[in-house]
Amino acid sequence: MMPFTDEDLQAPVSSIIENKIAPMLAKDGGAIQLLDIRNARVFVQLQGACVGCSASSSTLKYIVEKELKSAIHPDLQIINVPHGMEDKLEEI
Repeated sequence: MMPFTDEDLQAPVSSIIENKIAPMLAKDGGAIQLLDIRNARVFVQLQGACVGCSASSSTLKYIVEKELKSAIHPDLQIINVPHGMEDKLEEI
C-alpha cells in the first residue's frame, strides 16, 4: 500500500524529473515530461531524441524508474505515454 497520496507525490516526482533525470536525457538530445500521477502511477512521456530510440525502454527502466523508486517508493509504477495518448491515460 502506497503511504503517499498522488498530491504528496507531485512535488518530489517533479523535482527528481526536472533536476536529475531531464539533465541526463538532455545530454543525448532527449527530454521527459511528467504528465500526471494517478494511484501511484507516474505517467511520463519521453521526448526529443528519446522518441523512436531503441534504448528508450532501457532509459525508462534503468534511469527514470530506478531514480524515482529509490528516492521515493519502490512500489511506484512509471508509465511512458506514447505520443498521441496524452488525453487517454485511463486507457493505458
